[in-house]
Amino acid sequence: MPSWSLLRPSSFSLKTMPAGPLWLELPPDWRGENGTPGPRFTLSAPGLYRFTKPETPSKFEAAVEGREITGVGRRGKYLMLEFDDGRTMVVHLRMTGNLLLVDPEGVANPGDARIYEPAAGEKHLKARFTLDDGGEIRFTDPRRFGRGFVADEKTLEEYFDARLGVEPLSPEFTAEVMAEIANNRKVPLKSFLLNQAGVVGIGNIYADEALYRARLHPLSPAGSMRPEHAAALRDGIVEALERGLDLGGASIDDYRDAKGEAGSMQNEFLVHRREGEPCLSCGEPVTRIVVGGRSTYFCGNCQVRLRKRPVRRKAPKAAA
Repeated sequence: MPSWSLLRPSSFSLKTMPAGPLWLELPPDWRGENGTPGPRFTLSAPGLYRFTKPETPSKFEAAVEGREITGVGRRGKYLMLEFDDGRTMVVHLRMTGNLLLVDPEGVANPGDARIYEPAAGEKHLKARFTLDDGGEIRFTDPRRFGRGFVADEKTLEEYFDARLGVEPLSPEFTAEVMAEIANNRKVPLKSFLLNQAGVVGIGNIYADEALYRARLHPLSPAGSMRPEHAAALRDGIVEALERGLDLGGASIDDYRDAKGEAGSMQNEFLVHRREGEPCLSCGEPVTRIVVGGRSTYFCGNCQVRLRKRPVRRKAPKAAA
């Protein structure tokens, strides 16, 4: 999996993929050989208001400028940078966001923390974080859906608890948990997988790929799964996400890793974006439909459409 140094001279590294989980590592020697603290950074950005909305740019800047980054984390598709004051900066890339690392020698005017107009080739630059060694982390976002905010521990915990479900690459994500989350849900499996309140980190690409691996039709009601179906879907999700991480994500349109390099998951799609092409298992053409407003790809021959399971009603009590 590709990784990149987030902070220098410390060795934070981050692994990221679009429409899927964001995977971060914190090496044992992240504070440097001499135990030196992590770098501090400053922020400047064109169009910062949209990135920080509903907070104002000035309030966001005041929260992050001069802070020391003491740790990194991830929850679902949210990236987290932990600060020395106990608060955390959270970034969500959304549809087209990218975090790009610029080496110190490639940065103009290092240390400049003011709002500035983007130069040629930077029209999609929304935020620029200048590290104290002169390096930069740049947030680019052509469609401007990405967001960032700063919160204390309690606020962040409440925010995530209200929105996010189980992590798919965690030990807690078992076949039994998959079945429990889906129980009595009437929505199609495709829409069910995209709902971050159930299983986090699954986007449009990986929902299609996971359902194909599980041999389940995307229009099957989520609550129609039997234990063997839930187990197959759990395995399909994990396999699809891990393969995406191995290949550095899918670079269909805008996505690049922090070094500006494309991923290669798109070269190994089993069904996604393969409308009309032969299924890799049976040879029948891959079908495209729209589910919940999202393009959905599947094999109508290999992927079984489950029927809604009847609700078993309790027998009425006999009269006394």
